[in-house]
Formats: sequence, C-alpha cells, structure tokens
Amino acid sequence: MALSPQLPRTPVVAVATVSFGSGDVLEGFLASVSASSGNPVCVVVADNGARDTVVARMTSASSADYLPLDRNRGYGGAMNAAIRSLPSDVEWVLVSNPDVVLSAGALDALVAAGNSDPRIGAVGPAIMTDGEVYPSARAVPSLRTGIGHALFANIWLGNPWTRAYRRDSSREPVRRDAGWLSGACVLVRKSAFDQLGGFDDGYFMYFEDVDLGYRLGKAGYRNVYEPTAVVVHTGAHSTSDHSARMIAVHHQSARRFLTRRYSGWYLWPVRVVLIIGLDLRSAILSRRATHH
Repeated sequence: MALSPQLPRTPVVAVATVSFGSGDVLEGFLASVSASSGNPVCVVVADNGARDTVVARMTSASSADYLPLDRNRGYGGAMNAAIRSLPSDVEWVLVSNPDVVLSAGALDALVAAGNSDPRIGAVGPAIMTDGEVYPSARAVPSLRTGIGHALFANIWLGNPWTRAYRRDSSREPVRRDAGWLSGACVLVRKSAFDQLGGFDDGYFMYFEDVDLGYRLGKAGYRNVYEPTAVVVHTGAHSTSDHSARMIAVHHQSARRFLTRRYSGWYLWPVRVVLIIGLDLRSAILSRRATHH
C-alpha cells in the first residue's frame, strides 16, 4: 500500500514584546500579528510597567499571555523573561517593540528566510520609519568606526565612520548578511538565543541587539536582512532621542559594548580615547537636549 506523502512540518513560532506603559500602541501591534502569519502564533507581553491593567486587558483580549514583572528590567532583561516563559517547542521568536505594525505575511517571510539555512541565527525585516527604510542591518562597530561615529556623527553628517557603521546599503531591497539587526523587530532562532544565554541584561537599554548580533556571529551563526518582510515602526512610544537621560544611557551602553569587545590590556590607551570621546559626545548632546 502506497504511503501518502508527509507534509512538511510547520515550525512553532512565537512573538515576544515588552511594554512600559505601552497601552496606546500595543493594540495595533497585537492586531497586526495575526495578519503577519498564516499559521498559529503564540504571543507573550512582558510588562515592565508594574502590572498595567490597561495592557493586561489588551493582552487578554488578544488571547496573548501577560507576564507582569517585579520591576523594570530594561528591554533585554524583560525580553529574556518573556522568552523563558514560552513553550519548549518554540523554534523561532519574533522580538519586537510594541510600537511596530507588521505587514501582511511579514512573519512568514522572516521564518521562510530563517529556515533556508540552519546557520541563520537571526533575520531582520525592512523597518519603515516616517516613510523611509531605516538602516536596521548594520556592521558591528569596531574601535575605528565606534570612535569616528562617536566624535563626528553630529558635526560631520557624511563622515566615513558613520556610513560604515550604519551600512546604508540596508536601504537596498536585497537579502544580505549583516553584523547585527535592530532589536526593534528581529526574528531569532530560539535554540541559538538560548545557547548564548539570551540578551545581556547588563544593557538596560540600547546595544543589547548589537551585542546579540556580535555574539551570534562569533558562535558561527548568520544575521540576515530580509527586506521582503516589511514592518512599520511608528516610534509613537519610543523614548525621545532628545531626552538627556536616554542620551546618557545610550552612550553608557556603547561604552560597555566597545570596552568589553576590546578588553585586551594592550588596548587600554584606545579605550581611554574611546571613553573620552563618548563622554564628550554624550555631554554635548545632553546639553543640547536640555536647551530645547
């Protein structure tokens, strides 16, 4: 008797997001998840906002899981908690900000790209912001690009270090490898994520995605940009770039990443220059922010 052909198994996919008073944007994000995939998707919302009843109701209404946290753990720490709460058979997790709207079929396109090669550890979509493609697939910052970008990004817009760091070719609609992918919306292979211990929650905010992409690459995985998957990052809930406190946190995270990556004793003079450059840039931008 002839056996019927076995249909390919659909991978188990989850979506994780972190809320911090995100009730104004979360509903739109959750509504877009169902249209982004033709397959069932489990969703978890980690709440850094001290048991927000509005967020809890929205999450329940969307048949998602609500995970209240004991304190504000930052983005990476909250995301780690969300992913740890997922069922053990989940193979792919879409890590996303709540102020993102997924286009129809976007999640399926990301999963298909990831399944094309077992070495792929993360897949990033084209992220639209204010009608333009955001450069979300970038090179891992080196000391040269890190120092150059830190010193000149705001006074010399076309400088070669910032161009190298941002890898503006991410605006081109072609699949390609990248050093890291924006944590605003990225699909991660859960086994690879678990292997690395998840996000380094020593980064309260910013650079946890750079660090993850760097560690995935070191472990032999690929970070792949897949522009056929499109999402819109409204930025409606994102922290203002002009907040003096957030500017300081951003620069602290940049310093943590670069000094940890280049930790050799013989590099201490370069680390000193890097720290001075980052602190100077942070001070200038913070002063500019407080006077606006």
